[in-house]
Amino acid sequence: MIYLCQNDRQYDYDIRAITLAFLPGEKIVEVTDENEADEGNIFLKLHFGDDTITGQMKEQGKIKAQEAVVCDYNNHEHCRNDVCRFLYRLLSSFTGKDLPWGVLTGIRPTKIIMKWMEEENPADLAALAFRFAKTYLTTEQKAQLCTEVARHEKELLGKYPYSEEYSLYVGIPFCPTTCLYCSFTSFPVLRFGDRMEPYLKALYKELSYVAKTCADRKLTSVYIGGGTPTALDEKSLESLLQTIRTLFPMEQVKEFTVEAGRPDSVTREKFHILKNAGVTRISINPQTMNQETLDLIGRAHTVEQTKDAFMLARACGFDNINMDIITGLPGEDISHVRHTLKKVFELRPESLTVHSLAIKRAANLNIEMERYRNLVKGSTDEMLCLVDEYCHRMGLMPYYMYRQKNIPGNLENIGYSLPGKECLYNILIMEEKQDIISCGAGATSKYVFPKENRIERTENVKNLDHYINRIDEMIDRKRRYHEG
Repeated sequence: MIYLCQNDRQYDYDIRAITLAFLPGEKIVEVTDENEADEGNIFLKLHFGDDTITGQMKEQGKIKAQEAVVCDYNNHEHCRNDVCRFLYRLLSSFTGKDLPWGVLTGIRPTKIIMKWMEEENPADLAALAFRFAKTYLTTEQKAQLCTEVARHEKELLGKYPYSEEYSLYVGIPFCPTTCLYCSFTSFPVLRFGDRMEPYLKALYKELSYVAKTCADRKLTSVYIGGGTPTALDEKSLESLLQTIRTLFPMEQVKEFTVEAGRPDSVTREKFHILKNAGVTRISINPQTMNQETLDLIGRAHTVEQTKDAFMLARACGFDNINMDIITGLPGEDISHVRHTLKKVFELRPESLTVHSLAIKRAANLNIEMERYRNLVKGSTDEMLCLVDEYCHRMGLMPYYMYRQKNIPGNLENIGYSLPGKECLYNILIMEEKQDIISCGAGATSKYVFPKENRIERTENVKNLDHYINRIDEMIDRKRRYHEG
């Protein structure tokens, strides 16, 4: 328990976010006086004076850390970073640790450097990384990584009039089984397979509406995700792809991605269906190459099936295959991550997407945490540095990145690819520079208004039956953005 006492709440959001980054899992209770704090817990007192901010942290009644900073705290825009750095030093002194991302708690750190690049057009990237590290107290490695990703994104986006176009996401919420860590809208086929046909019927209605109202706009990319799209039977998968090709002008699309994430969901025939439909990029996701972990997290497939699915996709002509892995899975340490990377290295995918384990509220891992608590150590920066090493050995370069507040250790998710094999959709959705119109249960559309520096969202219901029965309502939620 952390008792927080502050005489001004102007920086309350930042204070709470940074405090929980250092002390994850703790509950913050606001008090007005130290006497309200229960003995034996952590007491954090912050005082904002005329030109000085002071901080003090006590544990069991004893002062363990204190800091002060001179600044005009009323000037919120220019003083915020001073306040954050002051609090970081206080918490670092108290805990005895540093955070790789320093004071940054937001999910898109690359947007900071992208903004600097757009406003100042600096040629010296090393100076940009130095400025980033100094401003936000990040490690040198994270600053360089973030700068490299931002440079890569800026270069790729410079090739397309993306702001005049849109991208399409199609959600297929079916999976062979539900993984322990998963919080996405996903329903096991064995239990919900009878909803597949009515679901697709409702989805086609929503897709038809989007195609009609966006007929005068160019489509940049199409991404079919889930769930696991290849959990559809072959007839349904072919129907879905044919419907999309009929409704949308696919000849202008720069990228067509389908997640074939579960190796136990693919067949040679399904790969042929994808290839014949013009799919240019697929994902085959092991998450780990350690069989005992696969069994623990409910993946219901083997390491050998992952290898076989990958080689089958190659034999069917796919030359842009992504693989997803997760660092920090229950029971895994850096030796398990190294083993997974060695096996991925042998397959040589065109891209590798690396997720630091995020413990989401709706995931079974969180719901049943008492059962797994001793196994969940989380991702570490050492694991991600090892990933970076292996990716560079494979010729893969970092091209997009984002962070999640639920990640222990305040780390990142990052995508690597061979030059020319980047996923444009991933960049567009992370940098929020283009409308992403999403269809399906649990799908969220983003509408970007750059002149107003504003983003609006519409969300579809997650419940499968509700989506099917309320499809007209889902369309109406989109209507005010599409029809003014």
